[in-house]
Amino acid sequence: MIEDTTIQFEEFSDGTEADAAVTPNDYFYQSDGDRFAGLHLIVDLWGAHRLDDKAFIESTLRKCVEVSGATLLHIHLHRFTENGGISGVAVLAESHISIHSWPEHGYAAMDIFMCGDTEPQRAVDVLRDAFQPDRMEVGEHRRGRM
Repeated sequence: MIEDTTIQFEEFSDGTEADAAVTPNDYFYQSDGDRFAGLHLIVDLWGAHRLDDKAFIESTLRKCVEVSGATLLHIHLHRFTENGGISGVAVLAESHISIHSWPEHGYAAMDIFMCGDTEPQRAVDVLRDAFQPDRMEVGEHRRGRM
């Protein structure tokens, strides 16, 4: 059985809805002399712990955002009652961090995608410390090379 979910929108103080409170100067990610839309880290965790703990996952995502220097807009997490798995996203002004967990297998698939003046690689250490996986693989993809 899947729990009910709701969709939430960011609102300005005057009550109008917005996609995100982002400055009009969208900026690209720069690294090693390259300029691109964003850095996308694909993170796989095996033998990981606490993958069914919604509050712990939210706290971990918040810490990832903080250490990366990103701007949190919203976190939405959903628990699946069949296996206790959690799927969700931290929506950032600079893009997102997502998680999909299968606690019965000790596995989680995560994406960290950020642009601008952020350090998404710093979130990887937070994930390693938080979930204590037996094995972790991190792939890096530079999106939208300019």
